[in-house]
Amino acid sequence: MALPAELVDRVGRIDALLRPIAQRPVDTADPGWETRMREGPRPLDEADVRAEAEAALRELLTLYRHGDEQDRAAVRALLDRCSSFRWATHLPYEHTPDGFRQQLLHLSARDHGNDTRDELVELHDLCAEARRAGVDIRPLLLEVAELSSTEDKYGMGSLQALLRAAG
Repeated sequence: MALPAELVDRVGRIDALLRPIAQRPVDTADPGWETRMREGPRPLDEADVRAEAEAALRELLTLYRHGDEQDRAAVRALLDRCSSFRWATHLPYEHTPDGFRQQLLHLSARDHGNDTRDELVELHDLCAEARRAGVDIRPLLLEVAELSSTEDKYGMGSLQALLRAAG
């Protein structure tokens, strides 16, 4: 099964709306830059696409989880092409086994993003939050690892290997 063309088009449109925000220069010499970034509108809200973007991401993650390897590769490729969508669109984290699984699926679908180190920090934080919430993380890490890419994009291990090692 290929990704639905309507979903691919929708993600592409959202990506185009987010691109100017994602690529906007940040003047780190300005003493208030960090405060403005932290307290300013979130990119999805600034572009007025939160509901549509989160719905599209939920659809992608459902296809990623329940599809075959070809579907998962298509989702990874779409998120790679639509890097502004990938950067800005995240789902709220529910501190439950299903919420942890959803976050792992998103991490897996991003397939290293722009930097494996950033993804490892996020994985570490997700695992720590899930443990504090009493979630048994190991089975979920192994479940999502089986769906993950075996490609070692940046020399730090594949997503599959990183998820297997995380628990």
